[in-house]
Amino acid sequence: MMLAPFFTEEHLALQSTFRRFVTTSIIPHVNRWDEEGKFPLDLHIQAAELGMFGFGIESEYGGLGFDDALMRAIISVEMGRSGATGVAAELGARNITTGLIAKLADSTTKSSVLPKILNGSVNASLGITEPSGGSDVARLLSRATSNDKGWLLNGSKTFITGSLTSQYFVIAARTGGAGLGGISLFLLEKGTPGFDIVPLDKKMGWWCSSQASLFFNDCQVGVGALLGKENSGFTSIMHNFNLERLSLAAMAVGMAQVCFEYSMDYAKSRKTFGKSLVEHQVIGHKLADMSSKIDSLEAYLWQVCWQINTQKNFPVAEVCKLKFLSTQILEYCASQAMQILGGAGYLRGNPVERIYREVKVIAIGGGSEEIMRDLAIKQMLIHPPI
Repeated sequence: MMLAPFFTEEHLALQSTFRRFVTTSIIPHVNRWDEEGKFPLDLHIQAAELGMFGFGIESEYGGLGFDDALMRAIISVEMGRSGATGVAAELGARNITTGLIAKLADSTTKSSVLPKILNGSVNASLGITEPSGGSDVARLLSRATSNDKGWLLNGSKTFITGSLTSQYFVIAARTGGAGLGGISLFLLEKGTPGFDIVPLDKKMGWWCSSQASLFFNDCQVGVGALLGKENSGFTSIMHNFNLERLSLAAMAVGMAQVCFEYSMDYAKSRKTFGKSLVEHQVIGHKLADMSSKIDSLEAYLWQVCWQINTQKNFPVAEVCKLKFLSTQILEYCASQAMQILGGAGYLRGNPVERIYREVKVIAIGGGSEEIMRDLAIKQMLIHPPI
């Protein structure tokens, strides 16, 4: 585990606080929560009290009153170390909605909605992905049509995290012509007539987290439901994705650390052919390779966070490269850890088995590896690396 040269006493204290939270309040229960397909709602409140939510949001609305990419990443790494990223996904679903509400909603809406979301008493979800396409946001099909009461929304969303526990939803819909210039964002509340939530079932991972499809059938919302200016939602969505990608990359670092630590402990205690597994060169080399890849990835993570905190322009290309590199290294570590554990790793109830199943959702969520590579090179052509 790398110690970032950018860390202050506050960063180290936050890391220690969330390490303790994960160790005492999450890890002992994750196997049961996974099998039950849910976890207690009061965990949201516990996480809120520790400062998991509210970065970049004014304190008058319940936010922290400041932003810090290093702190965002520290929390995500520690949540990844829980080995149960379904918990992190459900808790963090609000983090990709609150920034949009804080930036685009009027003061009345912010005062009414944000404090409840940020204190953990209610959840919120972001609805972008549609059945017809995921990463191609500019071609979404859901449509909102203006009328004398506000807006009439029709369409659907899918793979929306936190849906079953959320009270508020930020929904992207087309209000103009084709392309990225015709997209707007709306704030909807659960229970709005014409708005239905249908759970997704039989998931490969994230068992204790809720994902669902959302359906809008002549769903009438008021004029105030529009967030920001009409037809200007695409840019806000893209900025929001950048922070989500940073969080997912940091979570991958924590998950990879668990794969290494768990397999190292197993390799030291398991004996074959008269000596421990770790004494066999082929196993020792696997562990050394895992450790070197994790160390380099973690150093890259802290460097990108430092860039976000100190540079005027958001390093989009770096975040995209970090995102696909982190999931590649996580896949490698999960596979190697499973190989070291052998049959023991194939049994449910250990973190390596769970992480092995959940690797792909981290690699796909927030933008697939293919999309990240494409976006990175486009950004590098616009802003060549120094």
